Amino acid sequence: MKTSCDFKKISPTRPDPHIIESAVECIRNDGIIAFPTTGLYGLGADALNRDAVERIFRIKRRPAHKPILVLVKAEADLSKIVGDVPPVASRLIKTFWPGGLTLIFNANNTLPEALTGGTGKIGVRMPVHPVARALVSGLNGMLTGTSANISGEPGCSDVSLLDARVTEQLDLILDAGPLSGGLGSTVVDVTTPKPVIIREGSIAKTRILSVIG
Repeated sequence: MKTSCDFKKISPTRPDPHIIESAVECIRNDGIIAFPTTGLYGLGADALNRDAVERIFRIKRRPAHKPILVLVKAEADLSKIVGDVPPVASRLIKTFWPGGLTLIFNANNTLPEALTGGTGKIGVRMPVHPVARALVSGLNGMLTGTSANISGEPGCSDVSLLDARVTEQLDLILDAGPLSGGLGSTVVDVTTPKPVIIREGSIAKTRILSVIG
């Protein structure tokens, strides 16, 4: 088990490209990082790296049947991880991405099984936080976006409050200062003929329904 990790301060609005580059390099070398999203800190790893994904499950003590969210930099990246993007999903993407909307798709069978929790589905979001967006862009791939906490316990909006059981197993922490906390993303399942709102979060149900029709 790791006993310490690198710790770097980073601007939440103008992230230093050199810090982003070092974080991306860490991820490419099988590393796990803590990084800021809009409301809470997340755990980032290469979502297509089976060993890294399984390591996140161990760090979080997350049940194997619970999938992990993936962050992408553009709608075009969906072709690498999902089987189909229905028209209603494209409308939701054009309206709410980047932002607080997670869409659940049928996953490509090439994804690590741990990532989907064996469900055959994958949740995807395009982040809005400048640091998260820079990481996804620099990685030019898929970044995990699960919260930086022990499974079942509250998420963390300040790195000073991160659980030691998590931090001692990380390779890098990017500290962008206190985050807003609050509601998580709204989650919509688009794998069925009629999309299903699984969770109402930062985007109101009424706004989703106005796009779904």
